[in-house]
Amino acid sequence: MASRMDSGLCLLLLLVVLCKCVEATEHLKYKNPSQPITARVEDLLRRMTLEEKIGQMAQIERTLATPDVMKNYYIGSVLSGGGSVPEPKASPATWMNMVNEIQKGAMSTRLQIPMIYGIDAVHGHNNVYGATIFPHNVGLGATRDPDLARRIGAATALEVRATGIPYTFAPCVAVCRDPRWGRCYESYSEDPQIVKAMTEIIVGLQGQPPANSIKGMPFLAGQSNVAACAKHFVGDGGTTNGIDENNNVSSFKRLVNTHMTPYVDAIEKGVSTIMISYSSCNGVKMHTNRFLISHVLKKQLGFKIGKVLTE
Repeated sequence: MASRMDSGLCLLLLLVVLCKCVEATEHLKYKNPSQPITARVEDLLRRMTLEEKIGQMAQIERTLATPDVMKNYYIGSVLSGGGSVPEPKASPATWMNMVNEIQKGAMSTRLQIPMIYGIDAVHGHNNVYGATIFPHNVGLGATRDPDLARRIGAATALEVRATGIPYTFAPCVAVCRDPRWGRCYESYSEDPQIVKAMTEIIVGLQGQPPANSIKGMPFLAGQSNVAACAKHFVGDGGTTNGIDENNNVSSFKRLVNTHMTPYVDAIEKGVSTIMISYSSCNGVKMHTNRFLISHVLKKQLGFKIGKVLTE
């Protein structure tokens, strides 16, 4: 009799625990993939503290991303700076293990928000030993072959994902108007129409958006693709005397017709992120240019949902 009562009590306790687990899952709407994205985002934001929101907006270099830092500061993103590697001649498995360890730190936080890792895979997965290296943008632009750019994007995406990384800071869609600019090789052309055509690399990196996709909606086809980043908004290739990080003196009409043209196409292709330029426009630092970022980029060009990040 006592044994039967003990069994009944254990069963009752188990049912209570299961009910509590189901109840907790239902309340955590942001973790429920069957819920609309907007509802999940609103639920998550409602739960976040100010410190968590600040941490999620930060992106730190991988050498600083210890498990404790990720957990204690709620870091939302990590990157490899130029030439920053886990070890010399690191294998894809070494890269993946590093990313996974950083991710474990992010997932140990209260809300378990995954971090996103980004890297400059700008002409192939160029930070990784043994990766396929493709010509810089100036060389690809000379081919006048957007489909080649698309295929290079697809090949690069495969190699980036093979190292556990889902995000690349590419492509650079600067329109270089002065060859004295030290980063002119990152530009497909001085002709904005050629640069616009070569944004087809975004389709290679991210995948082809469906025909009924909403303009300005970021798109990522699957696990063979990576999030792309159109950079640097806007006018970085047209600074005075080609001086890097300098001032672009332009009328609004010229800025739109020359330097903004590729971004229109990038947004239509579903680019996930856009990086703001380190340069200035008519004396105003782009990072503080509310008109060009909030009004033009987000409202007029329709980039309302994707991520805007700093250089």
